[in-house]
Amino acid sequence: MILNSVGIVGLGLMGGSFGLSLKHFLPNTKFIGYDHNEAHKKDAVKLKLVDSITTNLDDIFDCELIVLAIPVDGIIEMLKNIKSVSKKNTIMDLGSTKKQICENIPLAIRENFVATHPMTGTEKNGPSAAFDGLYENKTVVLCDTQKSGKAQLELVENVYKILKMNIIHMDSNTHDENAAFISHMPHAISFALANSVMKQKDPKSIIALAGGGFRDMSRIAKSSPDMWGGIFKQNKTNVLDSINYFKKELETFEKLLESDDFGALKKWMSDANKLHDILK
Repeated sequence: MILNSVGIVGLGLMGGSFGLSLKHFLPNTKFIGYDHNEAHKKDAVKLKLVDSITTNLDDIFDCELIVLAIPVDGIIEMLKNIKSVSKKNTIMDLGSTKKQICENIPLAIRENFVATHPMTGTEKNGPSAAFDGLYENKTVVLCDTQKSGKAQLELVENVYKILKMNIIHMDSNTHDENAAFISHMPHAISFALANSVMKQKDPKSIIALAGGGFRDMSRIAKSSPDMWGGIFKQNKTNVLDSINYFKKELETFEKLLESDDFGALKKWMSDANKLHDILK
């Protein structure tokens, strides 16, 4: 695969890991980074996430592959500022929501654009959180690809294949509905769990007892509020729907426990065990 240049907007966990991982497979490709955060710029070069930094977005838009690795609201704003790019150029995003992003792609660059969501990440952020292998053996969803140019779609698919990702095609509406259950709602629950502990009289004494279960469930509550605020806003309806389903299950648990119906409670938990038969 020959790729002359890659421009990455946003040099945090996702964008930084993308550059670092792809550079190993494309040693002759020039990687250019752009970020508003001055510390991020210095760290990205120091950590070799990109080859160079630019303060001019036109340098990014001139790249053969343009990667938007910024919060979802920022992606939409960025799209408004892309006046024109070469018909041969490819633009892709790494956003966790897809419907609103796809609806806000200017018609003039619609064929240039491939909407993607790599289903990977950690609770950490910034260039120092980036690492080689973040994308390996993970799933990536490509949305509304019938509106992307053939060459652009082929390029993005080849990039993800190089990164050893499993590619799924899905319409943006279905993506957002599904992502609400397996990504967005779990983050909301983790934030809620963390706040429920922090609002107790002595949270430190509670946390002193924390084992693997609590740490696993509360880990993603460390995620960036700026990033997740935009995700919750853009996928508000689907997130609310998923939370309502979760609340109903929690209410079922509450009623079974209150009524001492431990036989039904055991069956309720056994039903939940079946999820991992699907996940295998």
